[in-house]
Amino acid sequence: MMIKYLIQKEFLQIRRNAFLPRLVVMFPIMIMCVMPWVMNQEVKNIRVCVVDVDHTAQRIIHSIEQSRYFIFTGQKATYAEALADIEKSRTDVILEIRDGQALIAANAVNGTKGAMGAAYLSQIVNQQILPSSPMEKMQGAVLYLYNKHLDYKVFMIPALLAIVMMLMCGFLPALNIVGEKEAGTIEQINVTPVSKWSFILAKLIPYWIIALFIVTACLLLSWVIYGITCQGPLWVVYVLAMLLALFFSSLGLIISNYSDTMQQAIFVMWFFVVCLMLLSGLFTPTRSMPDWSYATTYVNPMHYFIDAVRTVFVRGGGFSSVAHQVLALAGFAVIMGTWAVISYKKNS
Repeated sequence: MMIKYLIQKEFLQIRRNAFLPRLVVMFPIMIMCVMPWVMNQEVKNIRVCVVDVDHTAQRIIHSIEQSRYFIFTGQKATYAEALADIEKSRTDVILEIRDGQALIAANAVNGTKGAMGAAYLSQIVNQQILPSSPMEKMQGAVLYLYNKHLDYKVFMIPALLAIVMMLMCGFLPALNIVGEKEAGTIEQINVTPVSKWSFILAKLIPYWIIALFIVTACLLLSWVIYGITCQGPLWVVYVLAMLLALFFSSLGLIISNYSDTMQQAIFVMWFFVVCLMLLSGLFTPTRSMPDWSYATTYVNPMHYFIDAVRTVFVRGGGFSSVAHQVLALAGFAVIMGTWAVISYKKNS
């Protein structure tokens, strides 16, 4: 029965804080309503300048003007004039038509924008210039699986769910115990017969409930705003979310146990959050990493969660498809939960 009153204490502390209840409600809403529109890696608004030496590029120019990916900035008489526009950031890609050949020069300071812009423009040029051989006239058919409309939001919503879980279930526990240390209330707990297991469990349970609310709110907003729903069983998503919440809440309590001030806890937690997030494959494919950095994904719980939740949410996989990720997350959660209990020093 003692743990019941400890949990009540935790919820009273959260409720009496004027900021935390609003943060728990508003943060998932803002992330799901705003970020899917912002965190879009589709390249658009590529400014194109044409140098038409042969005076034969009218069809290509018309196609560029009709494309939703390009902004036609006009024609230049020479390549040097167009290059000067690139140097002044007025143009991103140059298309030069000379002697029946097309030269595409892209500003690759932003490598992704340069490569994608050149690829998009190459497709337009190839479509407008008639093929010379029967083999070149053959056109292939492309079949997109799982995300037929190439909507980037389908890919990013599971990632945003992971980000919200990580920040809410990581930072709030990290500030919990160290906040009681600064307030002096931790000494009142230390002189009671409360066991370390009961104390840490009472700290973890409120954040599991917060995690349940976050997952439910994010899934509902995904359905209501974007019409995107989970293609696989929802209970698998909840299992994955609870395991990730246990890992990050335990990590937060470990950092809180070892920290003396809130500032110290925030900086240490931020270090781990950034490393785990950027090395997880959340934004970029992990196979693009060098071998030495790819090896870190084997000990990165965020990588297992991202891989599993996208398998269930986007591809419609079942529990058998993500069984090894679930086991890995469970192992990390148990280890960190045990460490959170051991690292708490109860001076009684």
